[in-house]
Amino acid sequence: MTTDTHQGAAAAPLSAATLERFAREVAKYPSTPTGRQSAVMACLTIVQQDEGSVSLQRERDVAAYLGMAPIAVHEVTTFYNMYNQRPVGKFKLNVCTNLPCQLRDGQHALAHLEKKLGIHMGETTPDGLFTLQQSECLGACADSPVMLVNDRTMCSFMSDDKLDQLVDGLRASAEGKAP
Repeated sequence: MTTDTHQGAAAAPLSAATLERFAREVAKYPSTPTGRQSAVMACLTIVQQDEGSVSLQRERDVAAYLGMAPIAVHEVTTFYNMYNQRPVGKFKLNVCTNLPCQLRDGQHALAHLEKKLGIHMGETTPDGLFTLQQSECLGACADSPVMLVNDRTMCSFMSDDKLDQLVDGLRASAEGKAP
């Protein structure tokens, strides 16, 4: 086994259940080498669902499974911000800082969250609850500032008060308390 530079430990082989999920995704595409490679995003998503992030070793595992060059898989993982290359907090907060959002307080929203959480962009809180990231366009410029929580929930018109309510509510939910 090889040592993974993102996790610092040897990675176990992919499980039979994971390989079965990979096979179901690959079956959706033509049975050609390039058709098989079309499942790369689905396979990376499966890895992330199983492990919380996509390590370099898992990129290599996906590449081997799909018959791709490892760098081609790495390019996908690093291009899309939905793939975590290292472990993240329970709540990943992606704040749009693209120009339209910057013109409408996107950078201010990011700075407010940095102050509230006591971390800088790209960091995770010491309790492991929050990871703060910036992202490129989330496609909701008219609703800015906008952010995405855990790559699934879009939050619009994020004033300081709304940001505080969001963080407090997520923290309360993690602690099993009603917000």
